[in-house]
Amino acid sequence: MRIGIDLGGTKTEGVVLDSGDAEMVRRRYPTPIDGGYPAILNTIVSLVNELEERAGASCRVGIGTPGALSRKTGRIKNSNTACLIDQPLQGDLSALLKREIRMENDANCFALSEALDGAGQGQAIVFGMILGTGVGGGIVVNQQLLTGLQHITGEWGHNPLYPDGPRCYCGRRGCIETFLSGPALAADYARRGGEPTTTAQTIAALAEDNDPLAQDVLSVFFNYFGQALATIINILDPHVVVIGGGLSCIDALYSRGREAAAQYVFNDEFATPIVSNINGDSAGVRGAAQLWPA
Repeated sequence: MRIGIDLGGTKTEGVVLDSGDAEMVRRRYPTPIDGGYPAILNTIVSLVNELEERAGASCRVGIGTPGALSRKTGRIKNSNTACLIDQPLQGDLSALLKREIRMENDANCFALSEALDGAGQGQAIVFGMILGTGVGGGIVVNQQLLTGLQHITGEWGHNPLYPDGPRCYCGRRGCIETFLSGPALAADYARRGGEPTTTAQTIAALAEDNDPLAQDVLSVFFNYFGQALATIINILDPHVVVIGGGLSCIDALYSRGREAAAQYVFNDEFATPIVSNINGDSAGVRGAAQLWPA
């Protein structure tokens, strides 16, 4: 049996999968961001211990994290959960749990789950993208997760879309994430005169109700989406693109967003399927467990 842990900004979720990838046990704890790195370590260890107690067996453990492990230092890099940056998370958890731990970026775990038994099942090249609080991605080829030389494969959210664009948390300007994340969509709506507290999902609903401002904002958003995604398709030419995260529920992404991408793809046709995820909120935690083969 395998335990998967999805370390999120607000919740830390764990699941036990059996050898057939069926879910046996699931538990969720709040992520103690205010307690910093030591509190996060304690939460993960407590969650693993509870899952093993409920499963009645010792399990292999895989963890999906914001950010990734640096090939150079073995510590966490590129995380929007700031207290994890430069921490030896994998080594510390391995010592505390007294076993080998497998760890990957949360978007990689999402992509792996959707490629193995989700919306990308049976496809040779799967690009799994996260559109939510941030923008991330993972690539799976023939059911094998690609991580690359520097452990940054799939990080399309920090390619520049417009170099003079908004400042990103990573320190650069104009990253794709500053245009395609949920907060970016909400900020653009507010800049154009909309209510500042309106969420991305509400903006999409208003657009469906023919609200002119929401429709204008989404038109710009879909154009950004098409430009950014076309770059991935031109390089990778995936057999399917699977969308996850909070913005994956925007139905027009799969029609108008796809039409926008078709304008920028370097080909005489646009055949790439762009689909919503199947495993939903479970994809990250399942993919973390699936870092270990069944």
